[in-house]
Amino acid sequence: MGARLLVAGVGNIFLADDAFGPEVVRALDRRPLPTQVRVRDFGIRGMDLAYELLAGYDTALLIDAAVRGHRPGTLSLIEPDLPDRASGGCPPEAHGMDPAKVLALAAHLGDEPLPRVLVLACEPEVLPRGDEDIAPGMSATVREAVERAVAALHHVVPALLADPAATPALRRPDENAALSPAGVRRTVGSGTQDR
Repeated sequence: MGARLLVAGVGNIFLADDAFGPEVVRALDRRPLPTQVRVRDFGIRGMDLAYELLAGYDTALLIDAAVRGHRPGTLSLIEPDLPDRASGGCPPEAHGMDPAKVLALAAHLGDEPLPRVLVLACEPEVLPRGDEDIAPGMSATVREAVERAVAALHHVVPALLADPAATPALRRPDENAALSPAGVRRTVGSGTQDR
């Protein structure tokens, strides 16, 4: 395979700010990452991402919109708790793109441990209501965060290639915000850093 690090855009391009991950991957076409990095837009194809996580990467960096209780457009670097295969129970859901369920599915499918997983998350401003199937167009706030995410990736990725165990800082300390416990998605684990 050759790539040691996976950068995966996740999200639905038809659901407003949920398109953040795929838009960041598109923006990386103009500013490519080093050749040791595989960049791919998974959209809402959770099964594809689960299998890709089993391909021998040192680190996987998911790019996604996530409600965490911050100001819209805030970028956060999150390290979720990884599930283990030994947790038992029925097989995890194989459809959709809930990152926690995708990680559980990958752990269930593979014999080897999962790579280290980090999430570069953006606080959304516009999310569809529960009855909306399509909400086209990202908010201006999150669209502006796409270029900041590309710049953050060009800072974080070289540090991870040099040391997969590193937790590089994001570069915008002015985006540090106190986390509202009510805003934490259940898919998010312990290690977090907001910028």
